[in-house]
Amino acid sequence: MHVAVKILGTIVVGVPLGLAATWVVTSRGGMGDSVADGPWKTSLVAGSPQSDPYTRARVALHGLFALNRNETLYYTATEDSSGAKLDGHCRYEVVGRDPSARWWSVTAYGDDDYLISNPGNLYSASQTSVLRQKDGSFAIAVGGAQAPSAKTSWIPAGTGAFSLTLRLYNPGPDMALDPADAVLPALKKVSCP
Repeated sequence: MHVAVKILGTIVVGVPLGLAATWVVTSRGGMGDSVADGPWKTSLVAGSPQSDPYTRARVALHGLFALNRNETLYYTATEDSSGAKLDGHCRYEVVGRDPSARWWSVTAYGDDDYLISNPGNLYSASQTSVLRQKDGSFAIAVGGAQAPSAKTSWIPAGTGAFSLTLRLYNPGPDMALDPADAVLPALKKVSCP
């Protein structure tokens, strides 16, 4: 009887503690072996056999179908270039030139990891859809109540916290080998009410 009480007590205490620790690691942790390049962060192991169980759980929890980094690099930004959290009330610009990849896209996700619902069904901008400047560069407006102009690509970002994911499909060899030193677009806050 005394042993059964100890076992039951261990289960009653251990299971909730284990679940709580797992929740903290999977919801608040990084993606395992992460590197940063300005405001953009990527995992070196997501989508590879080297990823640990917690990285795999975070990938599954946050809805990211991760290919290995030779096929696709996934960069995520939750803060702007100055380190402030992204806020849908504010307006941002993703500015740059095409990253070294066969194809790329930038997509906004709400705090719940889903696309941000909006009347225009605008969720992302890509290499083939972005409006270009005369020199071939691009500027994507993100957030704010409406598009800044008809000559600018725009991604609505709702009214709360959000993140941006930059996907680089078939990245150049240098980028796949050293994702921390890739030439990526800047993410600048333009205005905030």
